[in-house]
Amino acid sequence: MRKLPDVEYAKELMTEAMDWSVFKWLWEKGRVRETADKANAALDDLEKRVKTRWRDDLKAAHKEFEGQKGSSAKGRGQRPGSPQPRAIDPEIVLFFDKVKRADDKAHRARMDAERTFDEAERALDTSLAREGCQKAIHSWDVKEQAIRQAEAGIASKAT
Repeated sequence: MRKLPDVEYAKELMTEAMDWSVFKWLWEKGRVRETADKANAALDDLEKRVKTRWRDDLKAAHKEFEGQKGSSAKGRGQRPGSPQPRAIDPEIVLFFDKVKRADDKAHRARMDAERTFDEAERALDTSLAREGCQKAIHSWDVKEQAIRQAEAGIASKAT
């Protein structure tokens, strides 16, 4: 996975921002938020592009896997007369499970960083803002790991 300029810049800014005073935070909070939003958007876009490059059999299985996940063993969610879903290769199910767990972990990290920044802004608390910076950097690292997990579905035959 290549480095994304928006993410690298955001990491640099957050590292720098950990030393800012309250006044500097008040002055720069808009730029910090905008930079973080751009980093998140760049990572979201990359994730989308990676998943659209999955092998065709993986895309088809993913669509079916998502459909099976939503219905119970009794077949709720299935239309009458529709064909029974085919069994999905256990290796593919394992791959999707790993990707889902990585995506969920990245989402939790991102929400934690955003909550911390929101609280820091409400309280004008620089120590919370510093913690938010660390959490934001961590969330981007975790999102990059999740994208690398999803990249495994692009070329390899055995996921």
